[in-house]
Amino acid sequence: MTPITLTISAACLIDDAGRLLLVRKRNTQAFMLPGGKAEPGEDSLSALIRELAEELNLSLPASALRPLGQFRAAAANEADTWIEASVFQARLAHSVSAAAELEELRWLAPGDLLPDTLAPLLREHVLPLLWPADQWA
Repeated sequence: MTPITLTISAACLIDDAGRLLLVRKRNTQAFMLPGGKAEPGEDSLSALIRELAEELNLSLPASALRPLGQFRAAAANEADTWIEASVFQARLAHSVSAAAELEELRWLAPGDLLPDTLAPLLREHVLPLLWPADQWA
């Protein structure tokens, strides 16, 4: 079977304490960045703004989201699937709550023990960019 590639947008949302917001979707084990797939005709930034509103009841202006990079990784919850991710970064000045398909929110701080359930995109690409490896327990 030929692997499928999904194009997604995701956000590194950092709170005032320097922690990164992770989310877990209902009926899955992997923690990942909030975000999701674009609707037809939607660019990556517009898709992310819509997904953040749906998943976290979060309204961020496009100007608050800075591009972090584009990455390819194995999908966390789907077999024979890869993701092409446009990842953005933003400061989160207030609390958020899980909505839509999200079941759990979790904060990860530099120096925390990394959970085994991190999505490949986070473990392989995003965390090494955000925080140097020597910060991890």
